Amino acid sequence: MACGVEPACLMAAPIIIVVLAFVGLFFSVMLFVHIFLWWRVFSKAGYSGAFALLILAPFGPMIMLCILAFSQWPISKLPPQQA
Repeated sequence: MACGVEPACLMAAPIIIVVLAFVGLFFSVMLFVHIFLWWRVFSKAGYSGAFALLILAPFGPMIMLCILAFSQWPISKLPPQQA
C-alpha cells in the first residue's frame, strides 16, 4: 500500500529527513578531515597542499599516491640544516 495520508507515513517523514541530515553532516565532516590530513602530508613532503583536493576527483586518490610514491620530493632536495 502506498504512503498517502496515513499517520505512520506522516510520522516517518521527519525522522527520515533528520537521519539523512545527520548522515550528510557526518560525511561532510569526514571529507573535510580527510582533505585536511592529506593537505598536511603534501605540505610536509614539500608539495603544495592543494594537491589534497585531488581527493575529490574520480581517480584522485590513485593520482595522489602515485605522486607521493614515484616522484622526488621537494623537501629531500633541500640541504640539511646546520644545528
